[in-house]
Amino acid sequence: MKKLQIIDRSRDEHFMREALALAAQGAALGEVPVGAVLVRDGHIIGRGFNCPISRHDPSAHAEMVAIRDAASRVQNYRVPGSTLYVTLEPCSMCAGLVVHSRIARVVYGASEPKAGVVVSRGEFFAQDFLNHRVLAEGGVLKEECGTVLSDFFRQRRQARILS
Repeated sequence: MKKLQIIDRSRDEHFMREALALAAQGAALGEVPVGAVLVRDGHIIGRGFNCPISRHDPSAHAEMVAIRDAASRVQNYRVPGSTLYVTLEPCSMCAGLVVHSRIARVVYGASEPKAGVVVSRGEFFAQDFLNHRVLAEGGVLKEECGTVLSDFFRQRRQARILS
């Protein structure tokens, strides 16, 4: 029998704020400001922000970095019973990693109309071929998450115009 998961909106907002703080760290380095935390039993076990530019690694998305951090800390390539909080709807690469990591739930802030695969460009987690089911919820602190991204890109455009 599956265990019923009670969703606590204030808890989700708390951890999304942690992800937003990480997004700000990425922005300070010139990276696209996306942050992620992986939580299990009410504790953050992994943290990450986008850093593909600084790491010269196209896979260094916030989700990937947070999941790698958690797997290293718990000494297991799977992190069942965990929730991933990320400021932007995951892409296909990150969604695949979520499944392989056996993460129970994904909570994201802003939608990603170009590459998001939770709902925007498809419903990846609903695919019949997957051997693990992931619960997903979007829109947690979506205004704050969206503003961080739009401000970042506006500043980039303005800098380009002035140079």
